[in-house]
Amino acid sequence: MRQVVFRKQARRELDEAGDWYEKERTGLGIEFFAEIQNLLQRIANTPEQFPMLYRDVRKAVVRRFPYCIYFRERNQRIVVLAVFHSARKPEVWQQRT
Repeated sequence: MRQVVFRKQARRELDEAGDWYEKERTGLGIEFFAEIQNLLQRIANTPEQFPMLYRDVRKAVVRRFPYCIYFRERNQRIVVLAVFHSARKPEVWQQRT
């Protein structure tokens, strides 16, 4: 299994989303983080199962929540570029590549 590392902006997006869900309903933020963790494990185990979207960036869709994880593989590590709400414009995360 590959190590997963986050860019600062991606970590901030993840934390803000989890906080938002937790404020909406107690426990929902925890459920969001659990879904993210499950997806990150799948990404770390077999990143090639996720579609190549832009250059060498892959996209993984979060179950139950309208979020996607954008990542690339670098030196046997997974680098998370963005944890992005589906309604946001993709040009924002593409500037990070």
